[in-house]
Amino acid sequence: MRLKLLLNEKASDKLMKNIWIINHYAMPPQFETRIRNNIMAEYLIQRGYKVKIFSASTIHNTAINLIEDKKTLFIEKTYGKLNFVHIKTSNYTDNGVARIVNMVQFPIKLLKVVKKFNDKPDIIICDLGTIFAWSPYLVAKKFKSKFILEVRDLWPESIVAFKGISKKNPIIQIMYKIEKWIYKKADKIIFTMEGGKDYIIDKGWDKDIDMSKIHHINNGVDLEQFNYNKKNFTTKDDDLDDKSTFKVIYAGSVRQANNVRKIVDTAETIHKKGYKDIKFLIYGDGPDRIPLEKYCISNGISNIIFKGHVNKNMIPYILSKGNLNVLNYMQANIMKYGGSQNKLFEYLASGKPVLSTIKMNYDIIEKYNCGLSSNTQETMDIAEGILKFYNMPKEEYNIYCKNALKAAQDFDFKILTDKLEKVLLED
Repeated sequence: MRLKLLLNEKASDKLMKNIWIINHYAMPPQFETRIRNNIMAEYLIQRGYKVKIFSASTIHNTAINLIEDKKTLFIEKTYGKLNFVHIKTSNYTDNGVARIVNMVQFPIKLLKVVKKFNDKPDIIICDLGTIFAWSPYLVAKKFKSKFILEVRDLWPESIVAFKGISKKNPIIQIMYKIEKWIYKKADKIIFTMEGGKDYIIDKGWDKDIDMSKIHHINNGVDLEQFNYNKKNFTTKDDDLDDKSTFKVIYAGSVRQANNVRKIVDTAETIHKKGYKDIKFLIYGDGPDRIPLEKYCISNGISNIIFKGHVNKNMIPYILSKGNLNVLNYMQANIMKYGGSQNKLFEYLASGKPVLSTIKMNYDIIEKYNCGLSSNTQETMDIAEGILKFYNMPKEEYNIYCKNALKAAQDFDFKILTDKLEKVLLED
């Protein structure tokens, strides 16, 4: 009887939990490409939590601003079960000064907006870059809420890795100090990459930061939604429907960090080898798409087709029609801490093998034997990986497919929300 009362007490405590998720780039479901916050929020709501998501009014990588009125500070919107607070931020189109202004506006205006709400949060989940997390931390301190910091990108380490800026740069040094400070202040830290603790140790911060409060929860895939979309959002595409070709698919942004030029070079190498029935299909858009298309035309590379932007709900069907998915980024030292790329988990859910052109620690592809990771980013090495699957006996190929589905099941957002809930309920 006493055990039952204790369980009911715990359930009652959970139902009272009021959670604010603060993420500059969280978007309404119809626009969302970074699905983590929305899906986990929905599952938490199903479990009895009250959840509110604070985000910017601008929709990243679009010209859309949900607040056109210059005098409006914020708007509240409900999308199904999701409750959003969109904070007015100015428009931007690229990574220039306008975007920096936008990034600075959000944490500053957040401090004004939260004063308008009386429903005190029990928990604040901050999904901002660490240099901007000071603002949600101050909000948590004001309301005496538990402050949970989610780290998807290692800032400023990723700037150093991908932009070539020196770690000794004074601005970078200041950013490191802010990063360490917010790690110390957070009640809990959740890294999406598995090597988050390694990063803290490599920085020499483990003596100042309580390592027991560090957790790891990958990004993932909502298998229920993925399979629904695969069945209900199909498209007529002659290249996808061509059963006589081995289809290598890349789905994602076509920009410098994604290094799609490497896929183009690989397609050219395979074309020169005389393979006529291997076709590369690139789904996505970005500043590098048109220059790469022109390069292919100029050099007669006819086995690669740029499909451009497609609605996200079409991706499951598209991936299910391919033979091999390509995970492709620029190689950087930061990969030693692992990765948690959203597209990887969609690739896995398609039940098709994955060829990664990057080498990283904590490699999910190697762990589950659901594909191959290139030892180098040499074009010939990547081409050989593709040809290995092209020539692979059906029985062996099917093992990779089954392993991909098994991996996807382990990274279903239902499972990941279980892990998040454990962190939420920890003292």
